[in-house]
Amino acid sequence: MSKQLLFYELVTPISNTRHAKWSVRADARYKFAAESNAVPLMTVEFIAAAHEFPIVFSTADNVLPVAVIGLDADKSLFVANDGSWGSSYIPAFVRRYPFVFSASEDGKTLTLCIDESFEGLDRKGKSGQRLFDDAGVRTPYLESMLQFANAFQGEHQRTRQFGEILKGLDILEPSEAKIALPDGTSRSLTGFQCVSRAKLKELNPDKLAGMLANGALELIYLHLYSMRNFDDLVRKLTVPPPPEPAARREAPTQSMT
Repeated sequence: MSKQLLFYELVTPISNTRHAKWSVRADARYKFAAESNAVPLMTVEFIAAAHEFPIVFSTADNVLPVAVIGLDADKSLFVANDGSWGSSYIPAFVRRYPFVFSASEDGKTLTLCIDESFEGLDRKGKSGQRLFDDAGVRTPYLESMLQFANAFQGEHQRTRQFGEILKGLDILEPSEAKIALPDGTSRSLTGFQCVSRAKLKELNPDKLAGMLANGALELIYLHLYSMRNFDDLVRKLTVPPPPEPAARREAPTQSMT
């Protein structure tokens, strides 16, 4: 299968026959995200993410928020050479890996899959968290990841609804981040949208009241606040993050936020 969904490369449905002895190593880290400059973000993550990353919106028909994690097309500024993550918050899309749901053609059935290209998989099950026990029953670890993937799927639907609200209000505009580097050179990042402050101010009171009631207004303010983090990305270009202490490694069974 060709590369899909950012860093997923070989997505395969999980089964207790094919993956009977497979496990996910505890020391697995985030090298898989090293060549991504943005990752999808759910609205439930905005409060935590707004302190760490610029939050912008895709230019696709289905408007979705993304966290900008790099200024070059093929490099993350948050993944160190040793695979550690260089911020206190890690987006759920990253923490969900190597698991992902695959939908049937009619969209009614979801199947939990795993990216078999992930270097953190132990096919002999000698280290890490097993997917199935010796009786072929899902382990508590796999059950927890199934729950996490379910929660992610639910938040994805709510996030799509937020994107539809923004699209319907027509307050998004194509944006460009122009970045001046310390060495005197500059670069620009394009291909994303932001909420127009001018268009936001022009909305009538009834629409603003509706956005306040459904939570969209708070999310917009968090998005606008997060744009200050582009300055932090510039600093990361010249000051590499320190290696992540072993005690800070995130378990893949965390909550969505």
